[in-house]
Amino acid sequence: MLLSIISSSAISSSAISMITSPGLPQYGAAVVVGLIALLSLKEVLSASKYWNKYLNSSFNLAIIPLLLSFMGIVIFKVSEII
Repeated sequence: MLLSIISSSAISSSAISMITSPGLPQYGAAVVVGLIALLSLKEVLSASKYWNKYLNSSFNLAIIPLLLSFMGIVIFKVSEII
């Protein structure tokens, strides 16, 4: 009896996880907000006296993956429409 309850709950939980749609994660809004925040912070700091090549490099290190993710999200959304 107990074994049948455990196995039926395991089957139903695996069926729920199989329903998720493939594609980009649901965190697209966080990527866009983070990208806008980093780009605006980079623009503001580039006019200050603290700007140097190391700070530029560290901003680029964070911005480039977010930019690639943003382009992937845009391509994915456009292909959904077409």
